[in-house]
Amino acid sequence: MPHVDFVHLRVHSAFSLSEGAIKPDKIAALAKDYAMPAVAITDTSNMFGALEFSQYCTNAGVQPIIGCQIGLARAGVSLAPDYVVLLAQNAAGYANLQLLTSLSFLEGDGVKAQVSREKLLEHAQGLFLLTGGVQGPVGRLLAEGQMGEAEDYLRVLAEGFAGRIAVELQRHGEKIEQAVEPGFLTLAEKLALPIVATNECFFAKRDMYEAHDALLCIAEGRVLAEKDRRRVSPEHWFKPAPVMRELFKDLPEACDNTLAIAKSCAVMAQSRKPLLPTCPKVREGATEADTVRAMAEEGLRARLAFEGISGEAEAEYWKRLEFELGTIIQMGFPGYFLIVADFIQWAKDHKIPVGPGRGSGAGSLVAWVLRITDLNPLRYGLLFERFLNPERVSMPDFDIDFCQERRDEVIAYVTREYGAERVAQIITFGKLQARAAVRDVGRVLGLPYGQVNKVAELIPNNPAKPVTLKEAIEGELKLRDLRDSDEGLARLMEIAMQIEGLYRHASTHAAGVVIGDRPLVELVPLYKDPRSDLLVTQYSMKYVEQAGLVKFDFLGLTTLTVIDRALGFLRRQDIELDISKIPLDDKKTYEMIARGDTGGVFTFETAGYRSALQQMRPDRFEDLVAIQALNRPGPMANIPEYCARKHGAGWEAPDPAIHHILAETYGIIVYQEQVMQIAQVMAGYTLAGADLLRRAMGKKIRAEMDAQRKIFCEGALKQGFTEAKANEIFDLMAKFADYGFNKSHAAAYALVSYQTAYLRANHPVAFMAACMSLSITNTDKLAILRADAMRSGMKVLPPDVNKSGADFQPEALEDEAFGVRYALGAVKRVGIAAMEELVKARGKKPFRDISDFAARIDAKALTRGQIEILAKAGAFDCLETNRARMFGAAEAVIRGAQALAEERNSGQIGLFGGAEPEPIRVPNIPDWPETERLSFEAEAIGFHISAHPLDMYAQALKRLDVVPSGSIQRRAEAGASRIKLAGTLGAKKELITRTGSRIMWATLSDVQGSFEVTLFP
Repeated sequence: MPHVDFVHLRVHSAFSLSEGAIKPDKIAALAKDYAMPAVAITDTSNMFGALEFSQYCTNAGVQPIIGCQIGLARAGVSLAPDYVVLLAQNAAGYANLQLLTSLSFLEGDGVKAQVSREKLLEHAQGLFLLTGGVQGPVGRLLAEGQMGEAEDYLRVLAEGFAGRIAVELQRHGEKIEQAVEPGFLTLAEKLALPIVATNECFFAKRDMYEAHDALLCIAEGRVLAEKDRRRVSPEHWFKPAPVMRELFKDLPEACDNTLAIAKSCAVMAQSRKPLLPTCPKVREGATEADTVRAMAEEGLRARLAFEGISGEAEAEYWKRLEFELGTIIQMGFPGYFLIVADFIQWAKDHKIPVGPGRGSGAGSLVAWVLRITDLNPLRYGLLFERFLNPERVSMPDFDIDFCQERRDEVIAYVTREYGAERVAQIITFGKLQARAAVRDVGRVLGLPYGQVNKVAELIPNNPAKPVTLKEAIEGELKLRDLRDSDEGLARLMEIAMQIEGLYRHASTHAAGVVIGDRPLVELVPLYKDPRSDLLVTQYSMKYVEQAGLVKFDFLGLTTLTVIDRALGFLRRQDIELDISKIPLDDKKTYEMIARGDTGGVFTFETAGYRSALQQMRPDRFEDLVAIQALNRPGPMANIPEYCARKHGAGWEAPDPAIHHILAETYGIIVYQEQVMQIAQVMAGYTLAGADLLRRAMGKKIRAEMDAQRKIFCEGALKQGFTEAKANEIFDLMAKFADYGFNKSHAAAYALVSYQTAYLRANHPVAFMAACMSLSITNTDKLAILRADAMRSGMKVLPPDVNKSGADFQPEALEDEAFGVRYALGAVKRVGIAAMEELVKARGKKPFRDISDFAARIDAKALTRGQIEILAKAGAFDCLETNRARMFGAAEAVIRGAQALAEERNSGQIGLFGGAEPEPIRVPNIPDWPETERLSFEAEAIGFHISAHPLDMYAQALKRLDVVPSGSIQRRAEAGASRIKLAGTLGAKKELITRTGSRIMWATLSDVQGSFEVTLFP
C-alpha cells in the first residue's frame, strides 16, 4: 500500500494521564488507516506506553517513533516548565530519553516533572529535538516579545542538538500560534534550521472534542461552564495527511520534514529475556547452581530431622530433591530460588511473619527445604510440575505473604542487598470505570447530584468483572429510558462512554517489586511516587516483565499480623506458642470449625464457608484443603456430594486404576493436580506433559483439545484401556479441569485457615483481641467480631479510660478468665494518636476522679469534642456514672487541663509542692433516659455495647417466641423452617438487579449480636 506524505510527530496517548484520550493501539490503527508509514508517541513527561506502543505499531506494520514531551525547568523561578519534544533516533538516544524522563521525576520539584536545560544538553546524543511550539521556551519568549532572548535560547539548543533540531510550527487556530509564527520563521531562517509541522493530537476524531474537554475538567476539578481553565482547541485531533498538507500548503517543506525526521528515528522499545541479578549469598568459589544444591541438601536434612522422617520414606525425599534440582538448574533458575530464599530466610530470622506459601510454589520440595514455603509437598501430594514445567519454559513465580505491618522491612532489606538503584516497585494505572466516568462527567456538566447518582446506581458494580457503560445500557431498561427521556442524561452517557477506560492516575502495585542486574534506568524508564522513597518503573506489570525485569511479589497479608499480635498477647500471659509447630489434628479446633464458629478465621468467616463447613464437618486437614478448592463458583455444586460421601455414602472411581488418586476426595475430581495424575496413570503422560494437557483443557481451545484427546486416547490404549473408557475419562477430566483448583494453593491457604482456627479454639480471647485490633477503624467489622465473640461466650468489655488501651487487649477477669477490653482508639472521632497520649498520661496509676483526669492529661492532645464522644461511649463511667453530667463537664475538663498546663509552664505550681488539683465543676443534671443513653453509645461506638434497646422488651419478645440471633443456627439444625426475629436497624444496602427488581440487605442487631436479612419489595 502506498504511503502518504505526512507523519504525526506529536501525539499524546492515554498515558498522558487525564490529558490524552487515544490508547496506544488506537494510535497504531489510525496511522495504518491513514497510510502513514510511521507515527510518534510523545506523552507528557513519561514513557509509560513506549513498549506497548512499539508492539502495537509493529503488529500494524507502522514504524514506531519513541518520544516524550519533556519539561524544561525555568531557571530562577518556580513557574510551570517549558516543554520540548524529544524523539529517539538510535539506541544511544533511546537510553538518553529513558534517563531524561526518569530524571524529570526523580530530580523534579515533586509537583511538575522537569529537567534543567543543562541536563538536557548533557544527554542530547541520539535525540532529535522539536522546539515545542508555543509551549516551548522559544515560543514563550517570542510571545513575551523577547526576540533576542528567544534567539539566544534557540542558538543554545541548536548547538547542543546540531543537525538534530527543527523549529516546530503548529496551526490549531489559536491566536498565540499566529502571533509567534513569524518569529519562528525568522529565527529558523537566521539560524539555518529546518521547520516542521506538527499537530498536537489529544483525541482521535474531531467529534471527541467535548469529551476531551470534559476529561481536562475532571483532571483539574473544574466544570465545563468555567471560563478561566485549561482548554485545547477542537483542532487537536489526529488529522489525516491531506488535512495537514492543506493546513500547511504555504509551507510544504514543513510537512516534508516530518518524513525526513521519521526516517532518522530507527529505534523502538524492545522486549528482552529475563535478566536476573546475582544473589549476594552465592558461596565463595561456587556457582549459583552449586550454592542452591548445597543449601537444599542442608535444608532437607534439617526438615527430615525435625519431622522424624527416615528409612525408606527418606529416600523418596532425596529422589524428589534430585529431580527438582536437576530441572531448576537445567532451566537456569537457581539464582531465582536463591534470591527468594535469601529475603524470606532473612524475614524469618528477624521474626517477621511469613506465610506458608500461596499458588503453585507450595508444590516444590526445593522451596520447602529452602524455607521459602512451609508445607511438606510429599505429605500432601503436591506436584512440582504444576509450578515449574520443563516442557513449558517460563519464569517461576513465588507469591509471598508477609505480615502487613512489616512487609516494608523486607523490601528495605532487598534494597540494601542489591542497591537502591536496582530495586523498584511497579506502576499501575487507575482507569475511569463506568460508574466513576458517569459521576465525574455529571459533575463537570453541572448536573444535579441526585440525577447523576440515579444513573450511576443503575450500573452493575462488579470489580472482578467490570461492566462497561455500553453493556449496562444494553442490559438495563431504566438506563435506556433515562437516556431517551432526558437530553442532559443522554449527553452525560455519550460523553462518559467516550472517556470510559482512559487512564486517570498512576499509583504503585500493591505487591510487585523488581530487582535488576544493573541500575534499572538502563533497562526501563523510572517514575517517582510522591508517597514513597522507592523507585517505581514507568512500565506496568505486563510490560516490565517483557522488558527483562524479574518480578517478586511481596504481598501484605493482614491475617499474619493477626496471628503475630495474638501470639504477642499470649506471651504477656507467659504462654509461648510456635504457630509453625502446632498439631494439625487438634480435636477442639475441628469441632469448632464443624460448628461453623469461624469468626475471624482466615477465609472461613463468610456465610458461604460456614454453611459448607457445617455440612462437611471436617475432621482432618485434607478436608480443609478440599473446602478451599470447592467453595467457589462452579465446584461448589459438588459440596453436597463430597459431604455425603465423607459421611458414608458409597462411591466408585470411574476406573479402578485411578481410585488411589481420587480416594482423598471421595471420587470427585477437585484439584488440577488430580487431572495431571490421571493423565499420567491412564495415558502414560509425564507430569510435565500432563500440565500442558490441563492448561489446554482450561483454555477450551478446540484445536488444542482435539490434539490432546488424540494423544490421551493413544496413550490409554497402550496402557490397556479401551477407547470408550479413554474418551469417557477424558471428557470427565475436561469437565472438572474447567474449574479444578490448584491444590498447592488450597493446601497452603488451608494451613493459614487452620492456624487461625487453632488460635480461636484454644486461645479465643487473645485471638479475638488481635482480630479486633487489626479492624480498629472498621466499625462494621468490629460489630461482627463482637457478636461472634459473645456467641462464643467471650466477654467484650466496654471502653474505660482507666482500663482500656488505645488498642484492643485481653484483660484478666475476676474468675481468672480473660475478656477483650474495648479500645479507646476504636471510639469514633477520637483518633488513635490522642488516645495513646491519654493512656500515656494514665500510666500505671488509674485516674481517681474527673479532676485528677484533667490534671494529668495533655491539654494539647485532647479536645472538648473528644471528651464528649468518650462520655457518650461510657468510657468515663468509672469516674462518673451519669453520662450527661460527664458530657456537660467536657469544656470544664479542657479548661482545667489548660490552666494547669499554663501553671506548670510558668513554674507557679512548684511553690506549694504536690497540691491537689482544683476540683472540676460538673453540672448537676439528670442522666439521659435509657433509650437516649444507648442511642448516644451506639453513635460513639457504632453499636450498643453496655446494653441493648431490646432489653426493655425482653418479656414481650419472649411471649412472641422471638428467637435471639445466637440461636438461629441451632434452631435451623433442629429443622425449624420459620422463626421470628427482632432487632434494631443498623446498616442497609439496596441493589438493583439486571432485571430491574430491587433487593435490600438490612443489618439488624439484638442482645446477642447482629444478623443480616434480605428484603424484597
